[in-house]
Amino acid sequence: MVSLARRNLFHDRLRFAITVAGVAFAVTLVLVQVGLFMGLLNKATVTIEHSSADIWVTSRETPNVDFAHSFPETRVLRVRGIPGVARADNLIVQFMNIQLPSGAEEGCLVYGLEDFEAWNLPWNVQGADVRDLKRGRFILMDRSAERRFGAFAIGDYREILQRRFKIIGTTTGAASFTTAPIVFMDFGNAQELLETLSGKTEYVLVKLAPGADAAAVKAEIRRRLPYNDVYTKAEWAARSRSYWVVSTGLGMNMGVTVFLGILVGIVVVAQTLYTSAVEHVKEFGTVKAIGGSNWDIYRILGEQALIAAVIGFALGGLISLAMRPAMAKLYLNVLISPSFAAAVFVGTVLMCLGAAMLSFRRVAGIDPALVFRA
Repeated sequence: MVSLARRNLFHDRLRFAITVAGVAFAVTLVLVQVGLFMGLLNKATVTIEHSSADIWVTSRETPNVDFAHSFPETRVLRVRGIPGVARADNLIVQFMNIQLPSGAEEGCLVYGLEDFEAWNLPWNVQGADVRDLKRGRFILMDRSAERRFGAFAIGDYREILQRRFKIIGTTTGAASFTTAPIVFMDFGNAQELLETLSGKTEYVLVKLAPGADAAAVKAEIRRRLPYNDVYTKAEWAARSRSYWVVSTGLGMNMGVTVFLGILVGIVVVAQTLYTSAVEHVKEFGTVKAIGGSNWDIYRILGEQALIAAVIGFALGGLISLAMRPAMAKLYLNVLISPSFAAAVFVGTVLMCLGAAMLSFRRVAGIDPALVFRA
């Protein structure tokens, strides 16, 4: 049975190559598109995940970390007095305009904190110490800004809302979902840039004391700050991701793309296996004539589908991995985890086996006497 399956499949090498190419295309489309999607979602929560904050206090109904609303900065004092809170600081996250040397203006996402070092923000800093941000009108700019702002160097100056700041260092990996480059500055400087932020903050970061009950601290913060929302790190990251997936329709778009990729794979595999089955109908009739069952026929078709799935997945996986460096140069992260790759492999096998069912229906009803007819 095995030799017949392989002989039928490899008999027409061009057709077999088309089958494998169809599977590889579907696999590449799913891996790259979903990988890009996961990479974008990672950007949506990159600062949340890297920060050492255990709890985030936000204004009511803040949809995600980039779109914050202000509230009185003095509320941090109420949080600091709660048992189980080791530290609490104010944070500003605000979109602001930055003027480029060309005279053009672009948007940037400003993060303002009183003590960046205490909250592990930013990370991968080159050329400066984050503590230096408190010593004047200084900023750290992420290297991803070069794609939109052009080249810049440590020591350069940039104007943000008509105030001049010196770039004292750079960061890597701090890219926002909106593609607006992230700029880090002292909390006081961030407040001064916008009149609406005078005496205001947009987040309170909370670090728990060792052994503190996160649920109890969270409940107490809610009691003391009834007009704020309170989230654990995991809850806040999930809410920020959910906004982009659900509210913007990004999840639906990604689902349609994946569906089309799977549909292409099914159509190509089904067409090839069906044509092959029709052309070799007498061989299948011989199998039944010598006592073979429908199950034996499905084993032949199933093995053909499995071969196409394995080779097609391997080729699609290699293409996807080869595309990652090129994507990275455009600051597009394609995240392909082992568990995700395993899920795509299982899906590829099921897709090909499902396509083989269409061929099975054609050959299952073959009359064994067909082989004896002229």
